Amino acid sequence: MLRGDKVTPCETTAAVTALANAIACKTESSEQLAVLAAVYVQLGDTLATIAATRALCEKNSDEKRGKNKCC
Repeated sequence: MLRGDKVTPCETTAAVTALANAIACKTESSEQLAVLAAVYVQLGDTLATIAATRALCEKNSDEKRGKNKCC
């Protein structure tokens, strides 16, 4: 999935659901599960911010013929 393999949206959501169920089954309390959920939401939001920033930076670099470096 992360290496560019072809995975369908249904396979991706099934994998995420299975992971969520496995984590929930191994987490002892609802409070701990709520904290984990918040951490993963923050992780997802941060990755989305990084991806959007990279896309904008790459677009600007292309327009300026590579004068800006993107991480």
